[in-house]
Amino acid sequence: MAKTKVPKRPTRDEFVLEELGNQLSEAYQEKSIIVLTVWGCEETVKGLITKMDSRTGKVHMETAEGTNKVPFMDIMRVDYPRD
Repeated sequence: MAKTKVPKRPTRDEFVLEELGNQLSEAYQEKSIIVLTVWGCEETVKGLITKMDSRTGKVHMETAEGTNKVPFMDIMRVDYPRD
């Protein structure tokens, strides 16, 4: 049996990760609604950050569907909604 090949998450350098962390912290402190592009998910995640858990490495977001826990390392991009 051959394993199906799953694409690996792109590697990012420490400067990109630091910038993502800064954007998330700013959105959390200002209680801004943001849109996250998440690796492995076809749809973006739009919501408000309610908690940033350093122990698990997950960002807790309150979305229209409920609470969504997104792993920090899977976040590829942070945007602000245009509506």
